Amino acid sequence: MRILDFVELNIEELEAYRLRYVKNMEQNDGAKEMNTSQSTYQRILSSANKKIADALINGKAIKIMCPRQDSNL
Repeated sequence: MRILDFVELNIEELEAYRLRYVKNMEQNDGAKEMNTSQSTYQRILSSANKKIADALINGKAIKIMCPRQDSNL
């Protein structure tokens, strides 16, 4: 078994992708849900789409990058 290359998807990209393709939200509704402008939402979604396409076409794993939690909690 070979070691897979991977693409990193940040939490904002994952959320934008989920809102658009799982919840079927339009761009303006997704932007409102994420409390961001439509242009920023579109930029985040476009980045997610490119990364996911790269993973699918090139056989890469997708690594979800979650924000680090404070280890003192």
